[in-house]
Amino acid sequence: MREGNEQPAVAVVGSGGFGTCLSSLLARNSVEVRQWCRSPEYARTLANRRENVKYLPGVKLPTNVWITSSLQDAVQGAEVVVVAVPSQAVRETAQSFRPFLRDGAVLLNVAKGIEHESFLRMSQVLEEVVGADHPVASLSGPNHAEEIARGMPGATVIASSVEACLPRLCSLFSTDTFKAYPRRDLVGVELGGVLKNITAIAAGVTKGIGFGDNSAAAVITLGLDEMMRFGQAHGAKAHTFTGLSGLGDLIATATSEHSRNRRIGELLGRGLTYQQALATMGGKVAEGIHATRFVHEQAAAEGIALPLTAEIYRILYDGKDVREAVRDLLALL
Repeated sequence: MREGNEQPAVAVVGSGGFGTCLSSLLARNSVEVRQWCRSPEYARTLANRRENVKYLPGVKLPTNVWITSSLQDAVQGAEVVVVAVPSQAVRETAQSFRPFLRDGAVLLNVAKGIEHESFLRMSQVLEEVVGADHPVASLSGPNHAEEIARGMPGATVIASSVEACLPRLCSLFSTDTFKAYPRRDLVGVELGGVLKNITAIAAGVTKGIGFGDNSAAAVITLGLDEMMRFGQAHGAKAHTFTGLSGLGDLIATATSEHSRNRRIGELLGRGLTYQQALATMGGKVAEGIHATRFVHEQAAAEGIALPLTAEIYRILYDGKDVREAVRDLLALL
């Protein structure tokens, strides 16, 4: 990567809310941003309106964000490639842009999910696709796009096993109101982004049923304990889960009206199935639904007791009555 104050071109691969938010943030740092949108028609709409009316309405894109539906045009020559597509599209998208990567280009994943069939973390998926010549990092934290894009104060962490790439990445994504901090515990940072979504669903369930803040606080506390237990069993550091990418992200996701996973939980608490709940989301992804299956099955196979995760799994996949599940869960607290 370049040294000094010279800013590299950055490709943002994805045009959802968070990808658009990061494009806007980078542009405010005078970075040349090339944002890829899969749909040529919507790419033209973004370019003409300078606003992502579908996923981030009300936020105008700066003029130094260039919109394209060509992966080659977006990625070729970029020194940093931000992978901002849903987790289940990461592998296919990376395979498509791999031929256009410049030597030594850094990949920054921002998806908070696990690949469904392989159960790989997103950095592992990217490493499989692009090989060891390209450093891979992940950004995670309490980061609602709706707030960051409007300049509201916030913070995040960027983790990588390649320590040399971290200072530059953190510099690129830090502004007067948003700070990025370097971390080495890539496993913990990524698992935190996955596991907190399960607890957010559980907190939403208590809200949907009509319970109050006390119940939500009890659920969040148990969820944090499960995050730490599962994470440590897979090589993560315990202290990572008390930081921004653990507890910080958990609080934001489990309590905010912006949270898709909390919203899914609320709808479950009101008696909808998860399929019915998803149908109300306008095509937006709630990663916690699939994370629950992965974590539950993995924990069961490894003998890790995760009662909160188990009850959410039974609601989602076994059709267990939500009130019964919550009563069974609260009896364990």
